Amino acid sequence: MCDSARLSRRTLLALAVAAPASGTRPVLGGDRLARDTVQAGSTTGLPRRLTARSWLVADHDTGQVLAAHRAHRRLPPASTLKMLFADTLLDRLPRGGRHTVTAADLAGIPAGSSLVGIRAGTTYTVDQLWQGVFLRSGNDAVHVLAHMNGGVARTVAEMRAKARELRALDTHVVSPDGFDHPGQVSSAYDLTLFARHGLRDPGFRSYCRTRTADFPAGGGKTFQIQNTDRLLSGTWGLRAYPGLIGVKNGYTSNAGNTFTGAATRGGRTLLVTVMHPADSTNAVYEQAAALLDWGFAQGAAARPVGTLVEPVGEGHGTAPSPTSGSGAGGTVAGGTVARGPSAGRLVEGAGTAVALLAGGAWALRRRRAPVRARGRHRE
Repeated sequence: MCDSARLSRRTLLALAVAAPASGTRPVLGGDRLARDTVQAGSTTGLPRRLTARSWLVADHDTGQVLAAHRAHRRLPPASTLKMLFADTLLDRLPRGGRHTVTAADLAGIPAGSSLVGIRAGTTYTVDQLWQGVFLRSGNDAVHVLAHMNGGVARTVAEMRAKARELRALDTHVVSPDGFDHPGQVSSAYDLTLFARHGLRDPGFRSYCRTRTADFPAGGGKTFQIQNTDRLLSGTWGLRAYPGLIGVKNGYTSNAGNTFTGAATRGGRTLLVTVMHPADSTNAVYEQAAALLDWGFAQGAAARPVGTLVEPVGEGHGTAPSPTSGSGAGGTVAGGTVARGPSAGRLVEGAGTAVALLAGGAWALRRRRAPVRARGRHRE
């Protein structure tokens, strides 16, 4: 066997990123979150027909994961990635600021994108642009805001940095809008982190729970836009979910239907993420609602199966542990969580080591499981 002391830095990095995200190595938030079988502290009343490729339900306030299935599985996120876009940019631009859109602002929007209807030459407030992002999932609104932030490339780089700050280590950002691009992936775990972080911001919470808004049509006219979140709006044969406060839905042909939601009942707020159910368009909402129902009915008594980690620097310093609220080898309310360095921690750290390892891990996974290049983006 080769003496590891004589291995080159490149070889050591290759060995690190080759380590599996599941199996015998602990993972961020708890070992059970990487397993391929349903993990739940109590299966009483747990929905039987869950066809999603990945899902998770958690307590917003405590961060306890109540149940999950393949929570760290890397999948195309579709427009749920816009939560990370908002986490990154929302506080940088004053809501009352105004911007007259140019043709350059709208260049490069992928064909088939969902659009809110922004026109070059029309002036919009930042508040209106964010309404276009949250309500209509408008890629045109995303690109305008990205250009206001210094450009798409800069915004993508900042979103990657924000994901690392939030310890969302399954996520690799290629575009700010969530449209299908090779290598653009996230996970139910990471999307839930994005939602939890965002809901701590009053502006984020306000946008994601808005059902309708008047949007500029040019020439002093407006038209009404509606939120495409069917559990919020109660459309397409679904009833509005009681207590829902957002957060974001998405669809592309490659990602399928994706959804992260939050609801409050009886003083408790739960988060749920569902990725790519096998059946109808409404299935992502139906399964999310069923998981929320279970969480409110049974979740308080269920032993947690893991935890949502806190961002870097929030009680963790610059070298965060793999768990939230406990040391290595600790427990969260009776549920065992990760011991020792997690697979996620292979790409944690400071400076260039973070970007290098994260990029290497992503590249390796993309070679093993390539994502189709393009898809139609409808929500």
